[in-house]
Amino acid sequence: MVHPSAMLFLIMYDTIDTHVYTAAFVAVINQSQDEAQVNEYLDELQFLALTAGVVGDKRFTQKLDHPNSHTYIGTGKLEEINAYVRENEIDYLIFDDELSPSQMRNVEKTLNWKSEHHCSVVDRTGLILDIFADRAQTAYAKTQVELAQYQYLYPRLTGMWTHLERQRGGKGGLNMRGPGESQLETDRRIVLDKIARLKDQLAKIDRQMASQRSNRVGMTRLALVGYTNVGKSTIMNLLAKSDVFAENKLFATLDTTVRKVVIENKPFLLSDTVGFIRKLPTQLIESFKSTLDEVREADILLHVVDISHPNFEDQIATVNRTLREIGVADKPVFMIFNKVDAYTYEPFDEYSLDLKTERNYTLEELKSSWFSKQNTPCIFISAKERLGIDELRQEIFKML
Repeated sequence: MVHPSAMLFLIMYDTIDTHVYTAAFVAVINQSQDEAQVNEYLDELQFLALTAGVVGDKRFTQKLDHPNSHTYIGTGKLEEINAYVRENEIDYLIFDDELSPSQMRNVEKTLNWKSEHHCSVVDRTGLILDIFADRAQTAYAKTQVELAQYQYLYPRLTGMWTHLERQRGGKGGLNMRGPGESQLETDRRIVLDKIARLKDQLAKIDRQMASQRSNRVGMTRLALVGYTNVGKSTIMNLLAKSDVFAENKLFATLDTTVRKVVIENKPFLLSDTVGFIRKLPTQLIESFKSTLDEVREADILLHVVDISHPNFEDQIATVNRTLREIGVADKPVFMIFNKVDAYTYEPFDEYSLDLKTERNYTLEELKSSWFSKQNTPCIFISAKERLGIDELRQEIFKML
């Protein structure tokens, strides 16, 4: 059976294939995001692509009030991209937004019209789904991601899915395709059946996990939340003395890990959850419902922030927005500013026309700023260098 991640665009490295897959990146500058923000977002998109095994640094941006409904970008810009893609034999053109099925088809048709080299069009949602598919380790996580992929793929079926027919079979391997039925209709029916079966599987697992959580009554629950790649798993390993997988890549952890931790004879449960990200696909939020239930049922949220990231405040806003979407905005939150060892201060030029940013404050100034916010208790640490870990344990003990 072909895994849906292969159906998407097969951008993961093959153990035998030595070809280096290349990409170019596209974004639109508009009223909601200026040029500086777009470049920061493209940095993240480039890191996402690298996580998926694709390299490239060529970027295309265009100022538009609204994305073009047919091709997302204007005709002239698309021709410019097309010339670059053909000349450099680029494998993937990756957009920093979710494209509609028609936008994706129209752009790909332009790029591959009478061209010997094929360039696949990938949007941000598809890229994130592919990374999740590669990172999923347990059967539960794989089922969650597979459901999200099929939900994403369904409106994008174009009748080219002849391999899907092999996945469908009745009793004794009978071909269930009806007489006169088009390939596209068959493919849609196959995908809808697959979505229904995956939902049933998840429902059964959800009930099992809910039963497991009910057995933990009486113990205080803390959940590590935060943007992806901020160091949650490293903090989990330090506090729980466990070996949760941690890596300097996006979405290193997909499965929620729960550990019993004891600080000064006070036991509690600590869970490490999947990282959030800007424009997290709605399909993933829905399919990862039970994973996020660990956050919903936590008594205290430990919000981990990468203080060394130039846009850490935007990441905080993204996490807070996601927490509101899943209905946990009212829970007590303790901020953990991680990676103080990697923080760099850039002196502010008072004669410059630029506005002062987070980077123009010293670490001590940032600490004073956050400590002065009475409703946001926080601590500054470095999990990598083990700086402030003892103080973190003391703060957690006070909360307990």
